[in-house]
Amino acid sequence: MKVLNREILVRVLADAVLLSASYALALLTRLFVVFYVEKSQDISLVQGYVDIYLRSLPILLPLGIAVFALFGFYTKGRAYASRYKVLVVVQAVTLSFLLFGFLGFLLPQHVNPPRSVVFIAWAFALPLIILARLWSDFWKRLAIAEVITYERPKANSGKNVLVIGGAGYIGSALLPKLLERGYKVRLLDLLLYGKEPIQGVINHPHLEIIQADFRQVDKVVEAMQGMDTVVHLGGLVGDPACAVDENLTIEINLMATRMIAEVAKGFGISKFIFASTCSVYGASDQILDERSSLNPVSLYARSKIASERVLAMLADEQFAVVNLRFGTIYGLSGRTRFDLVVNLLTAKAVVDGKITVFGGDQWRPFVHVDDAALAVLKVIEAPVELVRNQIFNVGSNEQNMTLGQVGELIQRIIPSAELIDSGRDGDRRNYRVDFSKIRKTLDFEPQWTVEQGIRQVIGALQSGKVADYRDPIYSNVRYLTEEAASEIIKQYYTGWERELIERAHSTN
Repeated sequence: MKVLNREILVRVLADAVLLSASYALALLTRLFVVFYVEKSQDISLVQGYVDIYLRSLPILLPLGIAVFALFGFYTKGRAYASRYKVLVVVQAVTLSFLLFGFLGFLLPQHVNPPRSVVFIAWAFALPLIILARLWSDFWKRLAIAEVITYERPKANSGKNVLVIGGAGYIGSALLPKLLERGYKVRLLDLLLYGKEPIQGVINHPHLEIIQADFRQVDKVVEAMQGMDTVVHLGGLVGDPACAVDENLTIEINLMATRMIAEVAKGFGISKFIFASTCSVYGASDQILDERSSLNPVSLYARSKIASERVLAMLADEQFAVVNLRFGTIYGLSGRTRFDLVVNLLTAKAVVDGKITVFGGDQWRPFVHVDDAALAVLKVIEAPVELVRNQIFNVGSNEQNMTLGQVGELIQRIIPSAELIDSGRDGDRRNYRVDFSKIRKTLDFEPQWTVEQGIRQVIGALQSGKVADYRDPIYSNVRYLTEEAASEIIKQYYTGWERELIERAHSTN
């Protein structure tokens, strides 16, 4: 929180200085015109303009800063964070000086500059404030370039792994595996869902935790020190969460991924593992492998495709990128989710006695969260020559199932539950995936079946390990948009998750 407050204070002070300087330059310009163009000899005008400046500046500054804040200059509001940032700056600066000029009519005793001065001040302030924002973006890129140029570390042991977003669904299943295998693990995560997902390993001597937003380049640089492998699991996951705000999704899932990869490459990281998704295949009647054409039907999938392409451009002989396209995940981990189809339908069967299936004829490739973590471990331990710049679908051919088949399987295990077919859903995804490559290349064999995953979820519900599957903590988008939960988050977090909450509420 202190870091964020300091950053906001610097931005506010910078804007205040720019507004003050612009106003002063405007008055000086007007004086120049009066003395050198209009040939006035009235020296008393200098003191008069000084008085105008001192009297009206305390009104201009809070007015301008307030307008800038409303336009999201200091909190990255919806419009300000978009690709039209310059247009938003123009609107905010223009509105500030229009209001300032209007106050000249209402409060002439306090705000009485010549009308031309207001226009001139606007003309000075606009380019200065735009350039200040462009310089800020340039400085961030320069910081990355300096890391790449000057801070390349010496070779390490190969047993140091940075896991970004490692306290999430897959990450909380991966961390114990890495620690059991003797890896020294550094976790970079905002810990939005608290430390409970990693409670079992939180005191492990080989685990280091950096609690921060992975969009912060300084924190990424800090986390990258001395690492050999980076596993990037962070980001907005799932169509509903990504749909809350398109620009924020692009910033988190694409722009941050590029920055992290650039820093990793600069640090001489030998292997960069990226969590992608089989959702990139979208809709197809064919059985799809890693060479199949992509047909995304959601922003989430499009953001993953774009990230894969950016990483492919960065990859070379020294920087090995591996993209893991995970199937539809199910099962329990440290941070279990019930916004996923197998877990959700099972919970509804146990608690509500109903299994409501939408789009029962749609195919999905399923994989247990523990097996997803196992696949990451397999890639980490594989020779770099074997996996360099490869894409792997993660799952098993045997677990390609329709949603209707999943519902029928759950009903066989819980005969008392009613199976309800509710027709087609708005979700247009429909795909079967071939997982032969990861099996042949990495000897990857899933340890779980869908049936075993269903029974695992049933056990957690019946034992009380999961008290209420409807709790927002088990759903990405609900936890980010639920009023009670979001109020708690706002008190403690300052990263992209908080921004997502604020934007989600603004659209409701």
